[in-house]
Amino acid sequence: MNLLSIKNCPILPNTPIFIASKNTMVYNNMVRNIQFFLLILVAIATFSCKNKKTNLEGDAPVKVNDFVAAFAPITLPYTVADTNINAFADTIRISHKVLGQFIPDSVLEELIDTKAKYIIHPVGRINKENEIYLLFNVIQHEQVQEVAVVFNKENKFLAAKVLLSNDADEDGYIHSLSINKEPTFTVSKERINKETKQLQFTKVGWVYNTAGVFMVVVNDTNEDPKKVGVVLNPIDTLPRKNKLSGEYATDKQNFMSIRDGKDANTYMFFIHFEKKDGTCVGELKGQLKMTDAATGIYSQAGDPCVIDFNFEGNEVTLKEKGSCGNRRGMECYFDDTFVKRKEAKKSKNNKK
Repeated sequence: MNLLSIKNCPILPNTPIFIASKNTMVYNNMVRNIQFFLLILVAIATFSCKNKKTNLEGDAPVKVNDFVAAFAPITLPYTVADTNINAFADTIRISHKVLGQFIPDSVLEELIDTKAKYIIHPVGRINKENEIYLLFNVIQHEQVQEVAVVFNKENKFLAAKVLLSNDADEDGYIHSLSINKEPTFTVSKERINKETKQLQFTKVGWVYNTAGVFMVVVNDTNEDPKKVGVVLNPIDTLPRKNKLSGEYATDKQNFMSIRDGKDANTYMFFIHFEKKDGTCVGELKGQLKMTDAATGIYSQAGDPCVIDFNFEGNEVTLKEKGSCGNRRGMECYFDDTFVKRKEAKKSKNNKK
């Protein structure tokens, strides 16, 4: 008998009044129990929806907030070495299609050999007042690179930089990355000198600035710049079949490598120079677009660094037009002429 029927039912003689009261209590308790369980179900459903991870491995569009949320907050200071570069990476995978929704293709082509297969794992997120920094690892074959990208508070891409790679250990140094609360991204290399038994080190610290680029704020070393060692060429293994591809140099410390790009008018390049007795160093990896048969330009949105290239005969002349101070020392420029080297001919025994 429910409460309504109790209220409408005439009270019979000798019927105790507490019967209606008791049924009312039972009904109310039952209603409260049902409401309680409904609230639990709603809470579980809401929690499950909020914690359902977005699939970042496919080709489907992803909301930028879901993409950023896939990167867990990083507690600063943060340190990682080339020997344990995967230690802080998540198991989540991010596909090229998803990454390309938020980072321009031209930037990805500078960071990654997009023609080869690669795997991307998020490392973490740094939230600051005006920027959001996302760190992720790029794995290609046995090489692992740790990359930082910067977004503004509206989650719009601003800049990107390769910070650390595990393929640099061939030079005999231990390479590491440390990030402080500012954040400053300090890339270090250290080794014990076999002759002096002393620690040799070089530290370069980068910060993202309001000009939209990473700039050098720390450059500290106790090594003789003339004896730092052989320069590693990050694009050395890329194809060099197109007309202008090859090695242009004056010596081992001053050179420009050019490799095939995505089409006949696009090239990948790497420049390294050491001027003023090795005290002023410049280095730049990027994409060169030909404007006609003999001239080309390096220019990226948001980057004040602009370089013109002029090809004549077997020479290439560089002229810095924009501000490339974050890629070189303050007292030297990307104004050079390099001569193309002849490739060593393969012996008949090596021909296939």
